[in-house]
Amino acid sequence: MSDTSQLPLAVDMDGTLVHSDTLWEACLRLLAERPWLVLLLPFWLLGGKTAFKQRLSEHVRLDPQTLPYNQPLLEFLQAEKQRGRPLWLVTASHPQTANAVADYIGLFDGVLASDARCNLSGSHKAERLVETFGEGGFVYAANAAVDLKIWRRAAAAIVVNAGPGLTQRANSVTALERIFPRPGATDTLKTLLRAMRLHQWSKNGLIFVPLVLSHSWGATDLVMHTLLAFIAFGCAASAIYLVNDLIDLEADRLHHEKRHRPFAAGLLPLPWGIAMIPVLLVVAFTIASTVNSHFMLVLVIYLLLTTAYSLFLKPVALLDVLALTSLYTLRIIAGALAIDVPLSYWLLAFSMFIFFSLALSKRFSELYNLKQKPEGKQTARGYHTEDLPVVSLFGISSGYLSVLIMVLYIHDLQADSLYDQPLWLWPVAIAVLYWISRIWLLAHRGVLHEDPVLFAIHDRTSYIVALLVAICLLLAL
Repeated sequence: MSDTSQLPLAVDMDGTLVHSDTLWEACLRLLAERPWLVLLLPFWLLGGKTAFKQRLSEHVRLDPQTLPYNQPLLEFLQAEKQRGRPLWLVTASHPQTANAVADYIGLFDGVLASDARCNLSGSHKAERLVETFGEGGFVYAANAAVDLKIWRRAAAAIVVNAGPGLTQRANSVTALERIFPRPGATDTLKTLLRAMRLHQWSKNGLIFVPLVLSHSWGATDLVMHTLLAFIAFGCAASAIYLVNDLIDLEADRLHHEKRHRPFAAGLLPLPWGIAMIPVLLVVAFTIASTVNSHFMLVLVIYLLLTTAYSLFLKPVALLDVLALTSLYTLRIIAGALAIDVPLSYWLLAFSMFIFFSLALSKRFSELYNLKQKPEGKQTARGYHTEDLPVVSLFGISSGYLSVLIMVLYIHDLQADSLYDQPLWLWPVAIAVLYWISRIWLLAHRGVLHEDPVLFAIHDRTSYIVALLVAICLLLAL
């Protein structure tokens, strides 16, 4: 095989240099920033793919700094540039996006992108490369089956993020200069499950609270209804988490932990996430239909509120935490309606105050972490780092009010009718007082996970408190 390492190297962008697809990214950014314009997407597409990209570029500008780049390929390109090899970015993306990426990377000698006349993909890209470098006068780095048309006319191929099948097909039409394997290719199912955030299903454990507090755990049919409600809520929640991940790509990539999420990191194609959302919703409502109509109604309200939170309420200070509080309380309401037991106003009041406190602790931790990076921005989702004291004040006060509500409940007649020894509920109130105080103490020390619920799942002390609470409740019975 002749040495091709001196020939110009043409590099594809979507799926190759970038683990994601910038066209899908632009559509999702439009959904996040101007959701009302999403209804126009089908009409824009009627004008052809080139016109579609042009219309998108008029409303959306992707930040090249936040895109998930293929680091091994990028390091290879840097080494090739240092030894003098010509590098070209060749992509079907709109010139605005292509030039922004090329300027940010700072390695390319030129850019070939789609224009008003032609969508630079497949055979069109092959012709443009031959016009620029001559037949067999270039090496092409890409990742998809459509690139076989280009590899046939290239001196060699660099196969990126592809499986063994495509690699063999590329090798059958041209020489292989190098292969960059797909990251995490053997863990696709695990990555899909991680994108669904199954660990977040723990929050849906609140659906079991009415079953436990109404002392109905001995009724098999009620337990089964609660279990079905839990699964339905889990599927619906996973669908919403996917929506959040898809429209928060840029923000997640700037976050020290969220940048590792599957879609933010480019470990999964964005269309997979879009396709999974309706599938999960169908499963959720199919299961919910076997519970009862009231539960289905709460599930609809939950989805509407979570969608409003994702699209509109998340950046609005205080309204965001009120929405999160309502979402937690809705889970308790759903659990009660699933087994048709009366809703306790004591329980609803307690849940509103304690979850308002926990939601504020989440925002407090985010701001605290942000404040530790003075070189970065000092605002996040409608809050400023200067708001830390007042956010703390609101959160601690709300947490202590939840304990007060519990103490008042202990002396309520309902407590006497449900419990033979209601005095054993006093240690429960003390345990909750200790736990909520500890959460805020850790938040002020900067060691609280930004999601206090997930922190509690991995916190040994929280398990000890939960065990003590369970023992006291049994003694109170």
